[in-house]
Amino acid sequence: MTFDLPAWCISELGSPVSEVRYERVSISSVFGLLLDDGREVYVKAREDDGRAVSCLAAQASLAERGFPCPRPLTPVVFADGLAVHAEESLPGGEMLLGTSPDVARRYAAVFASLMALLADVSVPPPLPSPRWARWDHKDPGVWPVIDFLDARDQSVVPPFVVEVASRVRARLLATDLPCVLGHADFEAQNLRWQDGAVLAVHDWDSLAWQPEAALVGAASGAFANASPPSWVPLESSLAFIETYQQVRGRAFSVEEMEIAWAGSMWTAVHNARWEVLHGDPTPSGDAVREQGAERLRLANA
Repeated sequence: MTFDLPAWCISELGSPVSEVRYERVSISSVFGLLLDDGREVYVKAREDDGRAVSCLAAQASLAERGFPCPRPLTPVVFADGLAVHAEESLPGGEMLLGTSPDVARRYAAVFASLMALLADVSVPPPLPSPRWARWDHKDPGVWPVIDFLDARDQSVVPPFVVEVASRVRARLLATDLPCVLGHADFEAQNLRWQDGAVLAVHDWDSLAWQPEAALVGAASGAFANASPPSWVPLESSLAFIETYQQVRGRAFSVEEMEIAWAGSMWTAVHNARWEVLHGDPTPSGDAVREQGAERLRLANA
């Protein structure tokens, strides 16, 4: 994934790069830059999969209405097969770590505010959803096609992980709840807090188009994730789901509660597969082994 970053900044931001202060290459490439004109910006580049314009439009809408997220500085610019944009820097703050019900409630209140604002955003659905929220894929088998994972030895994936994933996916596919726009990577590593309040929510490339309850459930299981990711206790997922309903002022139906519990599992099984395919420690896999049966029961899966 390469493109001419200095030339792009001159063309789109009107200033040369003075210093590269941060660089991360993953699903997308992220560069924290100091420009010659004194501005601090972030430039993000990722393969053009048709999602970027919708994600950036939603991010811009939230920033304009005062939600704590970086304000886009450019539209999506397509360069060398990549979708590239710049956004303002929101420095400072710290991660809020912990898996307790109290921490879950704080995250849930932010997520509820975010989802309420996104409900008023009208953009083409950003499809396909990110791979860790893509249980509705049309590919053969349980998992969505991910070439660099599929090329590895699948026999190392524990059968119990595959079974949980299969049952979770079947439950999520069985619902007819409507899809909505939501943040599908609502994890500790993507938020910063200051003086007890959320300072910034990042990673707007990870918007998804899935049922609200499933997105709430996914966040309820993954909100504490930093590195390495794992799974929070059941009581903390429950605290998250309950707080979300209270803040939104609407109780979930029985179906929505089951889909929330199902949604709480997909990220974990995705991460459990990732761990063993990379030969990493298995905190997610261990948590799936310990909690999977009860979460499946709550999901009616």
